[in-house]
Amino acid sequence: MIGSQSSAKTLFLLASMVGWLTVGAALMYLFPAVADALVGSELTHLWMTNLSRSGYNPALGWVGGGIALLLTGVGNWVWYQYFDGKVQ
Repeated sequence: MIGSQSSAKTLFLLASMVGWLTVGAALMYLFPAVADALVGSELTHLWMTNLSRSGYNPALGWVGGGIALLLTGVGNWVWYQYFDGKVQ
């Protein structure tokens, strides 16, 4: 039946979606650093130099994205291990 989803599952799905969106945003933020590491051309070095002048810090993406990935992964594991199918 449409619309018969529990509030707990709705809140889980919303929290999970926010977590995965945060992980995706961290990956987009890390793209210049990853491109520079993989390609390492003169253009990517210039790109990183210009970004660094404006305060770009890839560590924020690694730490923030890593924490978001860890929390989202653990949250998904806990939900599907203990609550999925049991909350009505």
